[in-house]
Amino acid sequence: MGSESQEYQPLLVGPGSEDNFQLKEVSSAAVEEFLQHRPVVVRWWVRLVAWESRILWLLSGSSIVVSIFNYMLSFVTLMFTGHLGALELAGASIASVGIQGLAYGIMLGMASAVQTVCGQAYGAKNPSCKETWTGFSIRAFSGIWPYFKLTVASAVMLCLEIWYNQGLVLISGLLPNPTISLDSISICMNYLNWDMQFMLGLAAAASIRVSNELGAGHPLVAKFSVFVVNGTSILISIAFAVIVLGFRVGLSKLFTSDTEVIEEVSNLTPLLAISVFLNGIQPILSGVAIGSGWQAVVAYVNLATYYIIGLPIGCVLGFKTSLGVAGIWWGMIIGVLLQTATLIVLTARTNWTAEVAKAADRLKRSANEEKLSLVTDV
Repeated sequence: MGSESQEYQPLLVGPGSEDNFQLKEVSSAAVEEFLQHRPVVVRWWVRLVAWESRILWLLSGSSIVVSIFNYMLSFVTLMFTGHLGALELAGASIASVGIQGLAYGIMLGMASAVQTVCGQAYGAKNPSCKETWTGFSIRAFSGIWPYFKLTVASAVMLCLEIWYNQGLVLISGLLPNPTISLDSISICMNYLNWDMQFMLGLAAAASIRVSNELGAGHPLVAKFSVFVVNGTSILISIAFAVIVLGFRVGLSKLFTSDTEVIEEVSNLTPLLAISVFLNGIQPILSGVAIGSGWQAVVAYVNLATYYIIGLPIGCVLGFKTSLGVAGIWWGMIIGVLLQTATLIVLTARTNWTAEVAKAADRLKRSANEEKLSLVTDV
């Protein structure tokens, strides 16, 4: 075992002592070969986590900042509107749901398809996603069908998820005392969406890391990146959940001074904390699914867990019991919990070596279609 260690450690430490270890100089190929050896001592796991975390934050940092600042425009607008009155906040919430739910879901879906294909192509050093613009021609549509299917699956996957959350806000307006119900769930949903912007940045980084490493033929590094990003997001979500529980009254006062709404928001805060915690797992696994090209599978999972199970349960608990708006939120939690559990099982059962082969086959087909198009043009 000692001799085996001496064979592969220099791939990471380079010439000289282990103390000369430089994270930024480590390549994915070296880490892949290193992870193939067992066992890996604890001190190296710590260094590898630090290496992966550095890449993760480099990829996600700017995305998180941009997403939060974009969302803060809507967030602050609703804050000011809420202090005009409970009815005004309810009306603004309904308008915000319609605009964000439709447009945001479709645009994210299209972006995720590009992430999958170009991420794997970049990892494989495939030029198909790096060509410079040479003018519009009919060649732009060659091989478009596989990408179109992936785009549709991506849009359906993310729209089903976003519309589920936003639809619950609209449904709460049908409850008795609809203004209070709509205001309270809208305030909680705004904090959940704020947290979601943070997690979407990490999810985008997870998608890029997985797609890059699959395209590069590094299944163990792809698997390792999944563990690191999930561990990071869970720790962050626990911190956010504690903050939500600690400032349950103060959070509602940012949006309203209505005592009934403040009381209802305080009652919903424990459920909000549960949702914030689940947000540390579910979006990240969705990002992994995007990086792996599983959008169609996850779309079916979302349809079943959200609309066939979660939504009916929420409606029954909200309208047929005394839970009211809390019952609707419980329906959302149940749907998200089932979806998260399903994604955990799918990810845990994934054969990452097989995913590398699928990525290589996808890129090979794309390259062949590209060559065929060039030959035809000649």
